[in-house]
Amino acid sequence: MGIERFIGIDLAWAEGGTRAGTNETGVAAVNRLGTVIDCGWTRGIEETLSWLARMAVDGSTLVFIDAPLIVDNPEGQRLCEREVGRRYGRWKVSANSTNQSSPRLAGTLLRGRLEELGWTYDDGRDGPPTGGLVVSECYPYTTLVGAAELGYDQERPTYKRRPARVPTTQWRSVRAAECDKLIARIAGLATADPPLLLASHPVSRQLLDEPTPQRAADYKHREDLIDALLCAWTAALWDRHGIARCQVLGPDGLVPRGSAPTIIAPARPEQRRDQEASRVLS
Repeated sequence: MGIERFIGIDLAWAEGGTRAGTNETGVAAVNRLGTVIDCGWTRGIEETLSWLARMAVDGSTLVFIDAPLIVDNPEGQRLCEREVGRRYGRWKVSANSTNQSSPRLAGTLLRGRLEELGWTYDDGRDGPPTGGLVVSECYPYTTLVGAAELGYDQERPTYKRRPARVPTTQWRSVRAAECDKLIARIAGLATADPPLLLASHPVSRQLLDEPTPQRAADYKHREDLIDALLCAWTAALWDRHGIARCQVLGPDGLVPRGSAPTIIAPARPEQRRDQEASRVLS
């Protein structure tokens, strides 16, 4: 039957000392039909765990988290992060560097707590799980340019980082307009395989009904929810199509399977490692 519930978490990477001092985490839960069961925001690891406990379907839940979950490198950048730039750099997508000296490692804390509660981290190298309570790492930017359904064939949308061509004085209005375009494209996933139905929940439906705000805090609030929904849909895509539509970025087969630091990323044919290898050999 497969996984019944797909959950996306856009985790605030830094864990503040108080609830008020912790950034918002976007959360979204979706079923196999693409219906948004719940979505919104939490603050801190404990609130996120409580929400997740309410949303999970026992023995049949896959969680995709936008945050580093396994960090075993003392310095530098994880291999999976380097591979993001190698595979998706043409689309202006790269990843931040993470190592054991990084100050923002809430993802490793969340993974540890989940494992204490009976969840299993899966690096994806054996394909999608068929059941259980499973957590993996993803990166929404790779979904945006790796999933052809969203139409970002040339480069990522400018809904986060200001490109040099956009003057600072115009950035907030340009960013809001680009975010609205992104939301319209995500709404088109209603007819995708798997689907995502933004209008199926009051909170996600507000993305469609209300224009994107320009004020920084309000914008970030919306952006976190969008990324959580993208994470949930990426989990559903991985479950539905596996390696045919996604690739696993990270260590090769020499590293023990199951617990390697990886990012599971939707991929067009030209973004795949095997395509790069075939070009070298030809």
